[in-house]
Amino acid sequence: MQLQPAPPATSIRRIGFEMTGLLALLGLVCLAGLPAGGAETLACPPYAPAPADNPLKGFVPYSGRAPAFPHSMEFGYLPLASLMSGPNAFQWAPLEGMLDDISSRGCQAVFRIYLEYPGRPSGLPAYLAAAGVQVRAWTNSNTQPLAAAVDHTPDYEDPRLRAALTRFIAALGSRYDGDPRIGFITAGLLGTWGEWHCHPHAEWFASKTVQAEVLEAYATAFHHTPVLLRYPAGEGDPRYTPTHRRAFGYHDDSFAWATLETGRREDGWFFLSLLRRAGPEAANRWRTSPIGGEIRPELWPCLWSREGCREGQDFARSVRETHASWLLDSSTSHPMDPVEKERALAAARGLGYEFQVVSAAVARVERRITLTITLANRGVAPFYQNWPVLVTARSAGGPRIVGQLPFQLPDLQPGATDDKAATLDLSSFPSGRVTLSVSVPNPLKGGKPLRFANLDPLPDPSGALALGDVMLP
Repeated sequence: MQLQPAPPATSIRRIGFEMTGLLALLGLVCLAGLPAGGAETLACPPYAPAPADNPLKGFVPYSGRAPAFPHSMEFGYLPLASLMSGPNAFQWAPLEGMLDDISSRGCQAVFRIYLEYPGRPSGLPAYLAAAGVQVRAWTNSNTQPLAAAVDHTPDYEDPRLRAALTRFIAALGSRYDGDPRIGFITAGLLGTWGEWHCHPHAEWFASKTVQAEVLEAYATAFHHTPVLLRYPAGEGDPRYTPTHRRAFGYHDDSFAWATLETGRREDGWFFLSLLRRAGPEAANRWRTSPIGGEIRPELWPCLWSREGCREGQDFARSVRETHASWLLDSSTSHPMDPVEKERALAAARGLGYEFQVVSAAVARVERRITLTITLANRGVAPFYQNWPVLVTARSAGGPRIVGQLPFQLPDLQPGATDDKAATLDLSSFPSGRVTLSVSVPNPLKGGKPLRFANLDPLPDPSGALALGDVMLP
């Protein structure tokens, strides 16, 4: 079903119902063909861009440096040493503190646990260091645009470290899988910054055997919270164990810098080159698992400026071809003039999903209402959580949830529309006008509401979109 422009308000048939006065004055109407059985088409606002801080998408600042720029997630790093003090001894206070701090702002967390981070102490748990797990200290100059710094690379092949990693992942999943405070987890643990490389010393990185152990541990421990990997890999990859058939997402941490294919052999490590070389299962992974990443830091000072960046790749094309849902970005922490901010807002809105209510219609038999809604995804990616789509009815006595539309939101692919219906029993409502609304509540208490891409002159704080009124006898 293709998206069609809304017809003039005068073309709407009004049979046995009234539009809200404000919507009628503004002519805010969207329309699909009337269902059989004399159904009534409700007034609902036309398309308008959804906000930049819709949940589980957009630009993600580092936690503790959250800008005024609209966002719904924040990112944090933690060393494994802060969370694990023995083979089966875990202290979750540092992670709890991070999650609670981020959620206090109505945001969800993206986080990564690391063993090595240039310029910081080793993240290897103290009990493993005391047991003799070797750590190589070296000066890492692959830190641009920051200065070179001392890195601490552990012996990833040590069986004691390998056992610790799988035990930690199991404990992490047991405690946090499905926690509404968490949006996404990047797998981390291996390599510099947990980015699954030790460049320029590939020989120090974890073997495919160790990688497979970590991946299997994540696959076993996490079934609800998405886990994202840095590098796509198919069969025969020279460095990485195959991931193309595993249900992980990916994150491109050199976004708009080393994302698009160039055709040059030396750029074979660029994200889309790796993704497509991994095969069609990996290339189409975005349909079921999220793509995230980080805008390359060299682009932060210039990306939204009038002059643009002299280096890097086309940002909009990178978003379209990767189907990215979220990106780490510290450029929005810097002062921006109105033009720069609008460019950044448009780019943030262009990430991930964007749901529009295209039409709404009701068929009434006495006080039983069948509500049919057409929902479209105008974004570049699906929404990866199956949050419920609820219907609220409001009368003089206040609002009340009266039903759930059977949408499976992750199945609504970009450019697609879907129609769902629910029968609502309004027998307990008084006679007169009842306003129907639709919403997708965020399971995070106090979390940013999911808002539809509809022009709403009176937006509800909960994110509920008023569809129109029915008159009960």
